[in-house]
Amino acid sequence: MNITAADVNKLRQLTGAGMMDCKKALTEANGDFEEAVVILRKKGQKVSASRADREANEGVIIALTSGDATFGLIAEVTCETDFVAKNEDFGSFAHEIATIAMNKNISDKEALLQEHIGGITIAEKLIEYTGKIGEKISLHRLVTVAGEGVVSYVHSNSKLGVLVALNQEVNAEVEAAGKDVAMQIAAMNPVAVDKGDVDPSVIEREIEIGKDQARQEGKPEAIVDKIAMGKLNKFYQDNTLLNQAFVKDNGVNIAQMLDKVAKGLTVKAFARVAIGA
Repeated sequence: MNITAADVNKLRQLTGAGMMDCKKALTEANGDFEEAVVILRKKGQKVSASRADREANEGVIIALTSGDATFGLIAEVTCETDFVAKNEDFGSFAHEIATIAMNKNISDKEALLQEHIGGITIAEKLIEYTGKIGEKISLHRLVTVAGEGVVSYVHSNSKLGVLVALNQEVNAEVEAAGKDVAMQIAAMNPVAVDKGDVDPSVIEREIEIGKDQARQEGKPEAIVDKIAMGKLNKFYQDNTLLNQAFVKDNGVNIAQMLDKVAKGLTVKAFARVAIGA
């Protein structure tokens, strides 16, 4: 069967695959467009499988919040190279995936992968995209938070995103404070919201470190525990969000800053996602 340039171009527009790949697929499919698409997707699956062990440590972070600002999500879509990560089509593809999750209120990555995009599942589309560009493409993480008010922040390089769930509805002042908190989280990477949210194993580790340091400094055994607890409190100040000094005003901590903005305003939860982390 004679495969025309118009046929090849049509398939290319449908799939985004290269001209030669489209011509080969149409020839193999005897001009059947649907069969040619299947062949191209199979090629994508083959490419994906061959790159399954490759590291996909580049990509983009997409952070979205719902219209009423009570729900937020971060989608981390990864690739192998920064060149692809900066590609406009790749960014648009990642945003489309995140938008589907937002519009359908999806919190589970596996459920999102089964949603459809362009007539096929997102999981299949990722494989197809892998075949198109020759790099491993993955929906690495989908993270969500909910609260009376949710604020999002994405660092300028699109490789770090933060969601902050607050206990009050968002207005202009609360949103501005939430953005400040989100940027604080991006910069300072706290381990938890408050002291009571720290993993017990982390607390135990910090106490033991404090004790060991005290002993190495030659402190009397009778005060080792007291010194360790003092060091633990310092750990809380440095590593739990509400107790951290506010980077824009070291005279107050985050809890105090929020309370000044609106009485009782506080953080219920947060999510911080960085590419490759």
